[in-house]
Amino acid sequence: MKKAFVYSALASAVAFAMNSAYADEQKVEELDVIEVSSDASQAGLAKEFSGGQVASGSRVGILGNKSNLETPFATTSYTNKFIQDKQARSVADVLKNDPNIRVARGFGNFQESYFMRGFITNSDDILYNGLYGLLPRQYIASEMFERVEVQRGASAFLNGITPGGGSIGGTIALMPKRAAMENLNRLNIGLSSNERTNIGTDISRRFGDNKEFGVRLNAAHTEGESAIDSDKARNTVFHLGLDWKGDKARISADLGYQKNYLRNPRPSVTLSGVTEVPAAPKATSNWGQRWTYSEECDVFGTLRAKYDFLPNLTGYAAYGFRDGKESNVLANLTVHNNNGDGTEYRFDNERRNIIHTGEVGLKSSFETGSVSHDVVLSANRYQEKRKNAYVMDFFNTFSTNLYSPRYIGEISYAANAFRGNNLDSPAVTNRVILTSVALGDTLSFLNKTLQVTLGARWQQLASKDFAYNTGIQSATYKEARVSPSVGVIYRFTPEFSVYGNYIESLSQGDSAPNNAINQGQTQKPYVSKQKEIGMKYESESGFGASLALFSTEKSRGYLDANHFYTTKGKDRHDGAEINIYGQVTDNVRLLGGVTFLHAKQRDTGSSTTDRKYTIGVPKFQGNLGLEYDVKTIEGLTLESRITYTGSSYADAQNTLKVKDWTRVDVGARYIALIGNTPITLRARLDNLTNKKYWESVGGHPGYGYLVSGAPRTLSVSASVDF
Repeated sequence: MKKAFVYSALASAVAFAMNSAYADEQKVEELDVIEVSSDASQAGLAKEFSGGQVASGSRVGILGNKSNLETPFATTSYTNKFIQDKQARSVADVLKNDPNIRVARGFGNFQESYFMRGFITNSDDILYNGLYGLLPRQYIASEMFERVEVQRGASAFLNGITPGGGSIGGTIALMPKRAAMENLNRLNIGLSSNERTNIGTDISRRFGDNKEFGVRLNAAHTEGESAIDSDKARNTVFHLGLDWKGDKARISADLGYQKNYLRNPRPSVTLSGVTEVPAAPKATSNWGQRWTYSEECDVFGTLRAKYDFLPNLTGYAAYGFRDGKESNVLANLTVHNNNGDGTEYRFDNERRNIIHTGEVGLKSSFETGSVSHDVVLSANRYQEKRKNAYVMDFFNTFSTNLYSPRYIGEISYAANAFRGNNLDSPAVTNRVILTSVALGDTLSFLNKTLQVTLGARWQQLASKDFAYNTGIQSATYKEARVSPSVGVIYRFTPEFSVYGNYIESLSQGDSAPNNAINQGQTQKPYVSKQKEIGMKYESESGFGASLALFSTEKSRGYLDANHFYTTKGKDRHDGAEINIYGQVTDNVRLLGGVTFLHAKQRDTGSSTTDRKYTIGVPKFQGNLGLEYDVKTIEGLTLESRITYTGSSYADAQNTLKVKDWTRVDVGARYIALIGNTPITLRARLDNLTNKKYWESVGGHPGYGYLVSGAPRTLSVSASVDF
């Protein structure tokens, strides 16, 4: 019934559009770009760059919104227009277009994770309106956001430590939608292979004599089977954004709800005992057991306020919360030989995260002689309570094959299954408190052509672990460190800048393992140090390009020859990123780039892994996206995207090499007017050649599990403003 409804709606939309192409001679225009109002959002929004795919600037942590040519860091901000045109349903769908990012998967689950400069950033380390830890942990629907912003590289000074200890190679920040000055009533309807349907609405209003109060409501539902055999999903999301602006005060609030359910999702593949990486199976194949599922339900929100004490002094405060629940019944595949023979076992898990976080700060601008200053003082606090329970039937395995899956009925647990807490009532296993204070000053010289940003953040990491089944406190951690940063950018011309930076990232240190002579000894926080230089160019005609050269060293722990656990080990990632974006001609747009990366393990404590490449990180990767407006058919745009990922390794010893892959995606959109009502029809065919390949390797440090690429998938949609 749902499929028939969506087919009918799409057919009606096409019919209307075809009629309007002949009956209406008005100039075809794209659906209105929605600009947010001047509210209390963490940083507001920069204007769209030429072509509308990316913005001319982005949020840069506590420094606020800065233009690309005035930012001493590598950044990209993807617009809501781009999100819609690519029919992106999740944040991962958006970031698959980024040439410097590769989407991976969490350990043993279906969490969307991201390789950035060779380091992993997980979904729970993503910023939401400037605050960490507030979004769903595994899957984040894109309908809620006006911008998906990427800052490449470490960011402890700018954003603080992440709850999961990630964001060494980059930070992802999501900006919620706000009401535009004009009313909006938008309906989106979509269908993709095989029977996955999507329907959503986006409504915006402003009230008051001066339209000072705004309301933005987004609601969407996706359901059905994907192009992968028997892989089903259901996602429901609601998001409400409110904002109010007075003479000196601004207040904004967001409230979100998301429930995501996966039935028989295709699991990752772990290798054990193989001498080579098995060939990727048929793209549509699914070796997941029919009784497996993953479900998460989250309620989250933020409240922000700003107040102008003086024309050059503004105070701000923010609060955020999340209550997230997860339920999983999993059976991941381990392949034991080159023929694809393997085993699976059942693993159940219940999890709950309760998070409260906030920040306060002051921003001031002033001059000392010929030097202008933009100073910011910020304090943050993050509190999280994690509850968990599991049953793992590790010894009760059943056989199957990667290429010829065996499906069995739902199995019961054996008497010797490992159990942690009660699945019906998960108990507290961890409490985390992160506290920080940051001070920064951007000094501008020579009529602001030279800008120097100096700053530091004091951070304290505190956590307590509690044993499964007994609830007895088993470990404590409390350490602090100051993370400095310096950034310099010089603008040679209005179109060209060069920059450099030094910045760090911080994560909690380990405790020495049981077989170490310093067993249980708490280690200092792991420090990652980044050095970067680069250049940026944005022409008046609307074309942009950037180059970044970087080196990041990350400390790591290992057991030395004397069985003493030390953190003197390190990994080093050296690389170069080239990005292009914007208008090439009046009807051709490009978005893409390449990444060269030399990511190696250094000082690991073992001769078998020293100087070997990091798991899952290719030496070269690149994307090229092209949009072409057909001049002879007004309103028609053709698009394509080529994605290449080089070979990588699935083990730390570099004995298992995963082949490189190239994927081609194509699409089109047609924009017309029905009277005065605009409609946009979109079609997209991902994986045009139905290529079978291993899309990602790893996603959790030290593990080289494989994730199969999605098969050829057709997606069509219609967006109507009424």
